[in-house]
Amino acid sequence: MCRFCVGTLFTHKSLYTGWPEAHPNGAAGASLLQASASRRNFMALAGAAASATGLAIHPRDARAQAQAGADFIFRGGTIIPVASTGPQRVEALAVRGSKILALGSEADIAGLKTSATKIIDLDGRTLLPGFIDPHQHTCFVALFAELLADVGYVKYPTRADLMAGLKALDAKLKPGEWLLAYNFDNLLQGGDLSMVELDGISKDRPIFIWYINMHDGAANSAAFKIAQIPDDVGVLPGGGHFGRGPDGKFNGLIYEESAMLKFVSHALPKITPAIFEKSLTDYFKMSASLGNTTTHEPGTIQPDWIDGLVKLTASGTGRLSASLQYDEMKGADAYKQYGRGAKAALFPNSRFSLFGIKIIGDGSNQTETGAQTIPYLNTDQKGAPNYPPEKLKEMVAAIKAEGWPVQIHCNGDATIDYALDAIEAAYGANPPTGLNRIEHSTMARPNQLKRMKALGVEPTFLMNHVFFYGAAYRDQLFGPERAAFMDPAGACVADGLPFTLHTDGPCSPLGPLRLVQTAVTRRCIVDNSVVGPDQAISVQEAIKAITSQAAVQIGQGDRIGTLEAGKEADLVLLEQDPFKVAPDAIMDIKVSQTWVAGEKIFG
Repeated sequence: MCRFCVGTLFTHKSLYTGWPEAHPNGAAGASLLQASASRRNFMALAGAAASATGLAIHPRDARAQAQAGADFIFRGGTIIPVASTGPQRVEALAVRGSKILALGSEADIAGLKTSATKIIDLDGRTLLPGFIDPHQHTCFVALFAELLADVGYVKYPTRADLMAGLKALDAKLKPGEWLLAYNFDNLLQGGDLSMVELDGISKDRPIFIWYINMHDGAANSAAFKIAQIPDDVGVLPGGGHFGRGPDGKFNGLIYEESAMLKFVSHALPKITPAIFEKSLTDYFKMSASLGNTTTHEPGTIQPDWIDGLVKLTASGTGRLSASLQYDEMKGADAYKQYGRGAKAALFPNSRFSLFGIKIIGDGSNQTETGAQTIPYLNTDQKGAPNYPPEKLKEMVAAIKAEGWPVQIHCNGDATIDYALDAIEAAYGANPPTGLNRIEHSTMARPNQLKRMKALGVEPTFLMNHVFFYGAAYRDQLFGPERAAFMDPAGACVADGLPFTLHTDGPCSPLGPLRLVQTAVTRRCIVDNSVVGPDQAISVQEAIKAITSQAAVQIGQGDRIGTLEAGKEADLVLLEQDPFKVAPDAIMDIKVSQTWVAGEKIFG
């Protein structure tokens, strides 16, 4: 996600109302945030939680639990543990409390049935570990869905559809109310928007639309008037600027955070704790319907939100793992003792945890701001990193000194070079703080993957890049040879380098099964072409990338991600077996039920 999102969009204090200032220990005082345990109790509970989560059951405890029997037994379908050892399929699985008690044949599990045990008949369906999205801006997905209209490619695939949709939205609004929308895709929906087009929707109502890349936006003349943008405005601090036509007049385009904020401060309603709570509650329901049991928010959680998120995830929700932005690192000091990195533990009485610290190394390949070693196709432009290499080294060293792992957003291969240099200088290989990650790794080169393996660094791929932009990367941005190696999951398999798949929502649509399908088929939806067939992987490897390996990448591989005795009962029940349907039909499989910690939260 871009600098705008993490730096300004929903984190600027002017957008919030009713949120008290954080007290020195990091807790905020709004009603949403007040139910957290006291610091003393928090520490005591944290110690207990750290000793109880994710560990194999002691034989004595296993005997006691077996005597008590199972709360639930799942049987009658296909059960796929996705574990590195043991059988690939089992017949039955028993759950007691929040954990998996046992799994095996129906005969093995039958002895755990008591008069109180509930039998869940799978009726031929398929049970898997719950899905994990290891890079998704959960809070922003929730707030966008609550406050803005989605006008993206999936909803409006043509320019005509988009214009009709905007007119329909305009007709539903009260006079003077802003028309706010997001998810517009300039590559897939007919090029940049213009002030002329948006004035055609309305000259009186202010209109503001975010691009899906979150670096750019577009507005009509009424919005420019309210934002009070003078005709002679130049480049703003932070690089914000405004597009102009051949006549030198504004064309409606808005670039980067300092320019965006001129509109956001007028357009967005104030975000109250009640709005925040409602949006997150609705989000967790939606996310569970996609089979997600855990999401990781990298760099967009504010320290002041943590106590509220601890309360919000007490029960009935999915798990939320988070990392903080580099600039917010000191705000995490109050929470260090509760686990992070390789020892990421759940905060007591919640499904919330912390992992690492995030740096945004460059921009977006779609806007040619990802930093490359070779120019973009038919240009002399290579993009640019957000930080000089020596500055990046300083930042990574500071994160290491605080005891956190680092996650560095790198869309271009030049930025990956700088990131790996910085990681090697600060951490060396396989540090005890927990694995370091390269976020997106979109244009990683073969030698960079080998270097990642040597350092114990892992990539995570936004596989929706291939699904939506494979043709554009090939024909407009990089050419066939370079595009064929975008999001190179196949090379990772060949090299024995673990990796994960993510959505980066709201920068691409949510849904883990779309990621699996695309990793397996490498098919671009725009022209039905296969982009980089050599990088296609098996269903097994793709499923691991959204379950077991995704758990490892957020420091919770000992607790979730596979179906094994002693692990948390995070489960997803699918109507069909993804290993048996046609590869191009995987994303259409319906989710029947989603369970977190032995609690059914969907279905």
